[in-house]
Amino acid sequence: MVSKSQIKDVKALHLKKYRDESRFFIAEGTKIVTEVLSTYPEIIHELFATKSFIEQNSKILNSKLKLNIVTEQELERISAQSNPNQVLAVCHFFSLAKPSFDFKNNFSFYLDDIRDPGNLGTILRIADWFGINEIYASESSTEIYNQKVIQSAMGAFLRVRVHYILLDEVLNNIQCPVYGAVLNGKNIYKETLQNGLIIIGNEANGINKNNLSKITHPLTIPAATTNHTESLNAAMAASIISAEFFRQLKS
Repeated sequence: MVSKSQIKDVKALHLKKYRDESRFFIAEGTKIVTEVLSTYPEIIHELFATKSFIEQNSKILNSKLKLNIVTEQELERISAQSNPNQVLAVCHFFSLAKPSFDFKNNFSFYLDDIRDPGNLGTILRIADWFGINEIYASESSTEIYNQKVIQSAMGAFLRVRVHYILLDEVLNNIQCPVYGAVLNGKNIYKETLQNGLIIIGNEANGINKNNLSKITHPLTIPAATTNHTESLNAAMAASIISAEFFRQLKS
């Protein structure tokens, strides 16, 4: 049985203001929560799960967990999902180490005002797929603890660290090529790429003017001459760019 105060506390975490105040966020669904339980159980503050989830995952449920057995109806009352799936975890914010700024051996992304949580979540999955352990983002980019980010990232939010930091602060710590995804850049498939920082701009406005001036290697993804699409969205661009960097540098 879930109390009224528990319902109130969990539902408050649907809003950024209360996530920041409490330093808790929500992870939902069997796939995501079982991955948290298997890899980082220490971040779980409280678990709300149906009997069937508990029976199926008894081996990974720590006896020290604060566990609430709930019905599907109760889960619906605290969930932000239209079709909640068996379990919801209230988790602690991550304790982030300082960024490594290792661009001699790796490439990474700087996300310039990425506002769409689905894009950020997908970029986390892309980074995880291509072995990028750290990415960087402007303060105006959407927060990693947004529930849509967590859902679209699947388990990648557990493995890819996001540092919210000014681009100038990143560049003060490194000397490396600074790539930017722009419409009038050089054809990415004809360039010899190096490890470095890749700037991905805002979904509607691209890279802001101040950050454009920091780009040393402007890149573009060539389109078919017959296309009528103006641009790719941020996650699509990040995926294609990552694949080419990985092909040239890691594969």
